[in-house]
Amino acid sequence: MNRALYSELIAGWSVFDRCFLLAGLLLQVVVYLLAPAAPIVIVSGITGVISVVLCSQGKISHYAFGFVQVVTYLIIAWRQRLYGEVGINVFYFFSMIYGVIVWMRRYHVDERTGSSELQARKLSAAWWISTVTAVLLGSLLTGWLLATFTDDSDPYLDAFTTVPAIAGQLLMVFGYREQWFFWFCIDVGCVWLWIRAGNWSMAALYAFWCANCVKGFLRWTRSAQTTHD
Repeated sequence: MNRALYSELIAGWSVFDRCFLLAGLLLQVVVYLLAPAAPIVIVSGITGVISVVLCSQGKISHYAFGFVQVVTYLIIAWRQRLYGEVGINVFYFFSMIYGVIVWMRRYHVDERTGSSELQARKLSAAWWISTVTAVLLGSLLTGWLLATFTDDSDPYLDAFTTVPAIAGQLLMVFGYREQWFFWFCIDVGCVWLWIRAGNWSMAALYAFWCANCVKGFLRWTRSAQTTHD
């Protein structure tokens, strides 16, 4: 295997890391076989598993799989008429383009292990409180706007899933570990969303993402301990 590719995708991975990725992939295959869906669903599921695991490892290569997952997920959400999911994933796509640039600036190679990964950061207590407050207020305002000016059937639920997703994506782009709190809350809600839609592969994907949020937070916390902002 090419040395650069090895450094990016494999070097520094523990046995648990590799088993975790394998478990996610097997979950997608098993659920897809038990509850068959359009082929695009399994493509989105597999690339989604690989992308988030690579992200939790701080690997910039997660963007390559992430672009595929976002595009395929957009198509799936559109077919299900989940237009809120469509909108937020359009935002994901364009923010990821900028994210590649930001991550390249903070990427480094560990001379001891040969692994390459993002040097994570953590928000100060003041910034964390400000971020949570802004998300709560922004969600309330967005919910009121949707309830007042649109025929949204569940405006506040839409608001409280969309605004935190924007915050989580921006924190991910700029390399902050606190993103994982927002992703966990969003992923729990999306498990229920896709169960209601009858798409078990997507429900399984979000359930796996919940577990990855815990793993990602722990790893990014260790990485952020050596960074001072």
